[in-house]
Amino acid sequence: MNKQQTLEKAYKNGFEGERNVRGCAQCAIAAVQDATEIRNDLVYKSASGLAGGAGECTDGLCGGYSGGIIAMSMFFGRTRAEEATEKGRADKYVSFRMAAALHDKFMEKYGTVICSQIHKKIFGRSFDLRDDEQKQAFRDAGAHEREDGCCDVVGDGARWATELILDEIEANGLSLEDFKDLIHTEK
Repeated sequence: MNKQQTLEKAYKNGFEGERNVRGCAQCAIAAVQDATEIRNDLVYKSASGLAGGAGECTDGLCGGYSGGIIAMSMFFGRTRAEEATEKGRADKYVSFRMAAALHDKFMEKYGTVICSQIHKKIFGRSFDLRDDEQKQAFRDAGAHEREDGCCDVVGDGARWATELILDEIEANGLSLEDFKDLIHTEK
């Protein structure tokens, strides 16, 4: 696949994952991993509680955004083995730069990275997804059916994170093959 096809796959997988599976952060991570063919089930699992702004509270970060950051950091983050080294510090700042770039993309389109504020922009109100009535109102508003709903947000996060990953790989003279050691699938 070329870069554009990879980005389209990331968006489509993020959109469809959120529509069919739900769990915005995990869907963004899965979309990036599937588009790049670098799957790590432990990284995916680690985002389980981040849906709906974390724990469905909606006052935290958008899952499309937080999942995108986790996916990018899987490629370009610091390891525990190198955390106190010069390389570890450099890797940490690469992940900071990439997270800031993703932040800027969200701010440009949505004006925020906060789940409830994205809801307000899209649906005209925010929802507390821990409340069954509000969760139903969220669904009734088309959260997972509207083309511009949460599925689009997750698709955007996955596409933008994938683009930032591919750009960083290219800038460093690497290829996706250089990251095959990150693959970890549960049996």
